[in-house]
Amino acid sequence: MALTLRSSTSFINIKDIKNTKIIDESSSSMVCFAQIKPTCRLRVRNWLHEASHNTWERISPLDMERNDQQIEKFHGPSRPHSKTDSRVPVFVMLPLDTVSFGGNLNKPRAMNASLMALKSAGVEGVMVDAWWGLVEKDGPLKYNWEGYAELVNMVQRHGLKLQVVMSFHQCGGNVGDSCSIPLPPWVLEEMSKNPDLVYTDRSGRRNPEYISLGCDSLPVLRGRTPIQVYSDYMRSFRERFQDYLGNVIEEIQVGMGPCGELRYPAYPESNGTWKFPGIGEFQCYDKYMRASLEASAEATGNKDWGKGGPHDSGHYNQFPEDTGFFKKDGTWNSEYGQFFLKWYSEKLIEHGDKILSSARGVFQGTGAKLSGKIAGIHWHYRTRSHAAELTAGYYNTRHHDGYLPLARMLSNHGVVLNFTCMEMRDREQPEHASPEGLVRQVKMATKSAGTDLAGENALERYDGGAFSQVLATSRSESGNALSAFTYLRMNKNLFEAENWRNLVEFVKSMKEGGRDTRLPESDTSRTDLYVRFLKEKNVQSKEAAVV
Repeated sequence: MALTLRSSTSFINIKDIKNTKIIDESSSSMVCFAQIKPTCRLRVRNWLHEASHNTWERISPLDMERNDQQIEKFHGPSRPHSKTDSRVPVFVMLPLDTVSFGGNLNKPRAMNASLMALKSAGVEGVMVDAWWGLVEKDGPLKYNWEGYAELVNMVQRHGLKLQVVMSFHQCGGNVGDSCSIPLPPWVLEEMSKNPDLVYTDRSGRRNPEYISLGCDSLPVLRGRTPIQVYSDYMRSFRERFQDYLGNVIEEIQVGMGPCGELRYPAYPESNGTWKFPGIGEFQCYDKYMRASLEASAEATGNKDWGKGGPHDSGHYNQFPEDTGFFKKDGTWNSEYGQFFLKWYSEKLIEHGDKILSSARGVFQGTGAKLSGKIAGIHWHYRTRSHAAELTAGYYNTRHHDGYLPLARMLSNHGVVLNFTCMEMRDREQPEHASPEGLVRQVKMATKSAGTDLAGENALERYDGGAFSQVLATSRSESGNALSAFTYLRMNKNLFEAENWRNLVEFVKSMKEGGRDTRLPESDTSRTDLYVRFLKEKNVQSKEAAVV
């Protein structure tokens, strides 16, 4: 892909690239970026040059402060964004293992260099997962925030902002999970004593990614309820970082389920349980969810409806038409189906409401905004039942809007709705999928509910076509415009010359309101994103992707 940056504020020019320098602390993890020729306008050149020679330890705090001041003068001070502001700030997700199991910041010199490079590209800040399994691993109410404190200070030195995810889920077993971080050991002990603490499918398969919402209000974690545990965790974070909230720490994203998303773990990849684009399975068979379903069925005068989930909903890797429940004229649209889907989705919304109510009480007055993430389940979106969305807890069918209730719940707490798959085009997907249609629906839901919408890409993509699609979806022609965008994810691939040029141009374009046309409209690098499903189905195409 040939791409020339025409702006004087761009930090990389094709002609200026001599080679690629590596910042490395171990042979297994590298951070690199293009070396840049000096110009009279780009005062950050010397620092990038020093970074490329692993000399960060020789930069004094005074030098770093002067460097930050000069960068700030060049880019201008960061400012809060609003719906009336066409500028869309861009954040970049940090690696999942940014903080080690020992509680320390991983590879601090490489991180320092990477943050400086991101600042030079004009990004607003970075996002990091604050893993429950790391911070509270030594026992109930025993928190270790030291690795995150080191990161916060480093982010502040570079004049960047930070989005922190309260990650109450396990890392591992889903798309993009590059490491394994289980829930705290003392929580796993309670799960071993009481397996019903986790989500369970119809065949009895347990999922340890996240605690079942069925026991939200029960003191099952050594005398505390899960909601109390989450609240105590967030309160500890607030107390540790109160001086940074609202300035350096701009946003708190509150985890509410697997992958931090408000959903059920309906499509787990671990052990090959689910493969794209299977419909997934309902997760309502732990004893707490079953008790709730039974009580709800009795309240409607249909006791038989409370004996379990739909018996004809199929298995993880089936298609809608293979099942009695999800097929075109299936049980999903019957009186029973409507009852079950209403109960299943409302339990999820109640779960989000409880956690966000707690989060608002903890962070109110700190100046930090709150956000919550909704999954971009775009496969089977063109079918009547929207099966994959239903099993995940989003009651979205041809006859029922499942995203407006979610947006209204978030809006009630003043919470930004963060949505994924912003980079995907319909033509890259199987015919039954429609990420563009799904994004349009969510944009309209947030506009109607009066809540801000922020976005993420679902896959690690570096091509101009993906960036171009985000630019298109960031605008307000089809509903709500984006208030911010978080790019997934920072790793060594991002700092490769062509990928880095695309990112720099993208960030600049987002600052200009998403109307830049210099990025290509297609993936000219011919990225082969997902072909396994198509090969299995003997379809002669390579335009498919998975979230």
